[in-house]
Amino acid sequence: QVQLVESGGGSAQPGGSLRLSCAASGNIGSMNAMGWYRQAPEKRVLVATMTAGGTTTYGDSVKGRFTISREKDKNTVYLKMDNLKPEDTDVYYCNIYGLRNGLNKWGKGTLVTVSS
Repeated sequence: QVQLVESGGGSAQPGGSLRLSCAASGNIGSMNAMGWYRQAPEKRVLVATMTAGGTTTYGDSVKGRFTISREKDKNTVYLKMDNLKPEDTDVYYCNIYGLRNGLNKWGKGTLVTVSS
C-alpha cells in the first residue's frame, strides 16, 4: 500500500555532488518523519531525517556536507549531497516513520558510488 521510490543515485567523484529524491505514496498521514539511511554491515545507519515539524537530524559524518529538505504536502524528501567522499559509497534508503499511525516503511534503495 505505502510505497517509497528513491531516485538520484549514481556515480560521483570525490568532492562532487548528487541529489537524492524520495517520493512516498499510499495511505500516508501528514505527521510523519522522513529521512535517509545507509547500510552498515549489520544495520542501517542514520544519514539525515526531518520530522513533520521540520526538525532535522544529521549523522555526524555528513554534517556540513548533506542537506535534507522536504515537500510535506507531496510526501517527498530530498537529500543534497555535497563534497562527497569515497566512504559515502553505499545504498541509500528512504524511510517514512509515523508513531501515531504505526508507519515504518523503507524504499528499495538507490546506489551512490563515489570514486576517482
